[in-house]
Amino acid sequence: MKYLVLENIRSAYNVGAMFRTADGAGVDKIFLVGYTPTPIDRFARVQPEIKKTSLGASESILWEHYTESKQLIEHLQTKNCAIVPVEQTGDSVSMLDFTVPENVAYVMGNEVDGVSIEFCAAADTIIDIPMLGEKESLNVSVAAGIILYHELRT
Repeated sequence: MKYLVLENIRSAYNVGAMFRTADGAGVDKIFLVGYTPTPIDRFARVQPEIKKTSLGASESILWEHYTESKQLIEHLQTKNCAIVPVEQTGDSVSMLDFTVPENVAYVMGNEVDGVSIEFCAAADTIIDIPMLGEKESLNVSVAAGIILYHELRT
């Protein structure tokens, strides 16, 4: 199984873009955590920004919302799923050197703060994307696309 975890993403446009990319890359399910916008809000209304940028993928790909990261971490661990945050840390390894396990949950974090300490502490492996220019990071939806499609090459 291949999962995508979106933790405390602020932009509904980023969420929609990641739904679309996840659909194309064969993600089985997306987990939305914390204040990440969901395709259907708490009043049962469609989130127009997600619908627009996902081009319908938010209606076809399975998704589930968790209020707290800890709850999802426990759920993924019971499914023997490798928790793999995409984050630059002292312990991260290049995605180029990462061997993809059979069951994996890639964790994408907040646009400013990144993946939470909680998810990083629970990680089986933390991976990063090699950066060759002056900038140290990419837009979260772009990073998700790189990770999901790189996996298809391995």
